[in-house]
Amino acid sequence: MTKPEQSAALRADTHGLHRQLSGRQLSMMGLGGAIGTGLFLGSGLAISQAGPATIIAYIVSGLVTLVVAWALAEMTVVHPTAGAFGVLAHAYIGRWAGFVVRWTYWAVLSIAVGGEVVAAGIYVRFWWPEIPLWLTTIVFSAAILAVNAGAVKTFGKVEYWFSMIKVSAIVAFILLGLALIFFGLPSQPPTGMHNLVSNGGFMPHGIQGLLLAMVFVIFSFLGTEVVSVTAAESENPVRDVVRATKSMAFRLCLFYILSITIVLAVVPWTQTAQVGSDITASPFVMVFSAAGVPAAAGIMNFVALTAALSAANANLYVTSRMLHSLAAHNYAPTWTGKLTKGGAPLRALLISSIGLLIAAVISLVAADTADLALFGVAVFGALVVWILILVTHMRFRVLRTRHNLPASPARLSGAPITTALAMLFVGAVLVSTLFIDSLRWAWVAGLPFFALVLGAYFYVDRRTKGTGERYDPLAEEIQSADALLEEDVVWGAR
Repeated sequence: MTKPEQSAALRADTHGLHRQLSGRQLSMMGLGGAIGTGLFLGSGLAISQAGPATIIAYIVSGLVTLVVAWALAEMTVVHPTAGAFGVLAHAYIGRWAGFVVRWTYWAVLSIAVGGEVVAAGIYVRFWWPEIPLWLTTIVFSAAILAVNAGAVKTFGKVEYWFSMIKVSAIVAFILLGLALIFFGLPSQPPTGMHNLVSNGGFMPHGIQGLLLAMVFVIFSFLGTEVVSVTAAESENPVRDVVRATKSMAFRLCLFYILSITIVLAVVPWTQTAQVGSDITASPFVMVFSAAGVPAAAGIMNFVALTAALSAANANLYVTSRMLHSLAAHNYAPTWTGKLTKGGAPLRALLISSIGLLIAAVISLVAADTADLALFGVAVFGALVVWILILVTHMRFRVLRTRHNLPASPARLSGAPITTALAMLFVGAVLVSTLFIDSLRWAWVAGLPFFALVLGAYFYVDRRTKGTGERYDPLAEEIQSADALLEEDVVWGAR
């Protein structure tokens, strides 16, 4: 291990969390957090807006995701601490940013967890429509709570195999789709690529349709932040975070871009442009059916069910770690940060399950609209958090240069220009939600929410001032660098 890596490892503050996650588990957890129901079912929403040009939306969104993921890796390798980008915002922007980012992300993912569990219940009803949605929601909620309440090593294993099912299904889909496009199958001639330019051309709804599609597409990539959150529980964060980020980000982009291209090449986009939650309308099911795969709907329903549970499991993990980090900085009641013998923040986990409770209630009183309603709130807050992550990265670069600190072992190419461009893109996508009827109300809820969080910060900070900054990674690194410099001077004199 090099000197910068040793220095980073020494500065890592886990607040009592156990380092039990391997590098391969980190990679699969990153994929697990990002590959939810958005790809298997929600891709039809994007296609309805942009047609074949949805491919461009996935390429651009993938590039932006790479920037965000790499910016996080660059900062996390230097500061592999509990609280991840929330603590980094605290150190490089200010206390208010650390408070707002962590509480916002906690709230957003708590809601997102509920949305994924509701989606899982919908998929179960594909086989057993008589089962009440509220019952499956409660059962799945209890299951993922049990997994998260155990040792983090057990959680890592469960999430690894959840993610493996999704990845295997996507790989099989890509191979089958490519064969169908270029070679054909015994029951089907090759489809070729003509569907990409038929039915109105490659961009049937123009630039406006492409921009609106970005909203649904970018949400498919949200969740990649989980890799940075796992740094405090990684066996070797300096090595594994970089490897996991590379593996996760490139696989995610490759899977998404190839998958959506195959969908649009095999099936006319006018058939896949749907907005329902019926698994039989999923673009993936349409492709498998076109290839003559028996029980295609049932197979993809199982994969989508696994995807929803995996995303819910990973996101619940992140919410509990965010709350644990807030408690460590006195921005949440300290009792919420207590750990079990296995290293799980059980109290933070139970409080974070409020999203599951909300999901169960909504699924009981508004089963038909529960998933879409939860989706709208989650996308608004998540995009704001991405913007603040990119602002943090710009400050990270500026302050490290100003204090003559060593560069991170994993630097984002082209920064700060790439960081600024990604920030502008995410901001434009956020504004675009105003033009989508099903998401417009998220602004009505999102702006008051941020006002409430900021108000809570000023109240809490006034009460905890002087103790709310118990860990400042930037200050510690500056002191460490000064100490090393003095030591070099002394030994040089000798």
